[in-house]
Amino acid sequence: MASEPEATAAFFRIEGVLVRADAVPATAYFALHRQGFRERALGLGQVALSAPVYRVLGQSDRVLANRLLYLALRGMSEDRIAELAEEYVQDMLRERILEGGVELMRKARQAGHRIVLIGDGVSQVVDPLLKHLRQVDDCICNRLEIRDGYATGKLLEPVVGGHDSARWARSYAAERGIDLDRSLAYVAHGPDLLLMTAVGKPCAVNSDFTLRRAAREADWPMLDYDV
Repeated sequence: MASEPEATAAFFRIEGVLVRADAVPATAYFALHRQGFRERALGLGQVALSAPVYRVLGQSDRVLANRLLYLALRGMSEDRIAELAEEYVQDMLRERILEGGVELMRKARQAGHRIVLIGDGVSQVVDPLLKHLRQVDDCICNRLEIRDGYATGKLLEPVVGGHDSARWARSYAAERGIDLDRSLAYVAHGPDLLLMTAVGKPCAVNSDFTLRRAAREADWPMLDYDV
């Protein structure tokens, strides 16, 4: 008797594939709505300093980029962050959901793949976003370190960024019996190159310069719909 085929997964990078935004706008939104003029000024100053670095490091080391960016949330209460995150998703991020990405998820679901999302955002933002994306089985994202009800500005390990996504995907596949050779990955940024090499069916979506060049050299499929 033939053995049952292993399950498969479709891995989706949230930023650039499913939403037209990275982690910077959310962090700026938090900083802008901090309580107290001094706190707002400090938070916005941190974002202003981190954003250009984030854009540069986003091509190579999004882990470090995320560590620097989320320092702007230091000292904010957990309740305030959760409240602002709900507002941000409802008022801003929901409108930036990319229908092309939603359609890719729908097709992957119809093909029988498990839908797995990977994102740089913190759980306070990603969790309410998932309510609008629906068709999701699992998601890995960043988590803020909270002490005595307040954010320390640090992220809990493992920090999601890019180069580690392949290792995480292999671990995920081993735990759930996923056949990576028959699985898919849709990513938009250079640091996710290793994730693309980990699956049998990678696709570069709305890709940045680094990823586009690598996809051409590797003859991987490319798709653009972020207009």
